[in-house]
Amino acid sequence: MRKWWIWTGIIVVLAAIGGGLWWQNSQAASQPITAKTTIGNPATVYLHGYSGGAGSTNTLIKNAEADGATKVLTATVAPSGKVTWTGSPKKVNHPLVQVIFTNNRNPDYTVDGMWVHNVMQGLKKQYGVTDVNIVAHSMGNMATMFYATRYGKDKDVPNLRTYVAIAGHYDGILGRDDQPNRIKLNAQGYPTPVDDSYAELARLRDKFPKGVRVLNIFGNLEDGTNSDGRVANNSSRSLKYLVAPSKASYREQMFKGKDAQHSALHENAAVAKAVDDFLKF
Repeated sequence: MRKWWIWTGIIVVLAAIGGGLWWQNSQAASQPITAKTTIGNPATVYLHGYSGGAGSTNTLIKNAEADGATKVLTATVAPSGKVTWTGSPKKVNHPLVQVIFTNNRNPDYTVDGMWVHNVMQGLKKQYGVTDVNIVAHSMGNMATMFYATRYGKDKDVPNLRTYVAIAGHYDGILGRDDQPNRIKLNAQGYPTPVDDSYAELARLRDKFPKGVRVLNIFGNLEDGTNSDGRVANNSSRSLKYLVAPSKASYREQMFKGKDAQHSALHENAAVAKAVDDFLKF
């Protein structure tokens, strides 16, 4: 009987130790990353749009990985602006970073731009990123432009090398502050009429970083609206005027048909290929 109690005690102790180690390991796997690790250059950052999340950029990232890139980090941004980093940071040839905004319905583009700024500061300080590409969908483009025109030339953020815009609504959204075929563009790409957000970006356009390669992707449902169902093509194309002073290399690419619908664009295999080809993965 005494031996039975001794062996029982040993088993309980071992189980407790094993359970404790399992708990520690599982906790470690889910804890935010704090150690400084270099991930390589340039890093490509993916930004979702209004009401979006990981699902908005997962397909684009999956295709990029198939083309030789590697997702190494997820940056989750709290409403306060605090960034939490998770993932498996390591030095690779084409590091990918997915950004998730916890408040994914914030229409204040100035704040959205500040959130992107916080991500970029972290990439440079904590992960040694000196050069960055941005791939953005929908409102992620407004976050990009408000970031780039306010902070893009700062010394504490990476240099913006390439910007791929998908379904950007720089001068309004259909059903909210725009309607089909309402916006007209002049020879320089300046739109009429102009909403408040565009006017602000136009005022700051000289501050957009120099020499950025820009690919502007937008969709046309071919239903007479000249839009992707949510954003007029001319609202998307008004980006040209905003980046012109920086001597940016600017290119447009239109996709047509049902797979060019606003949200379908980030699931479109042809769009993903155009993005990866432009980024040279």
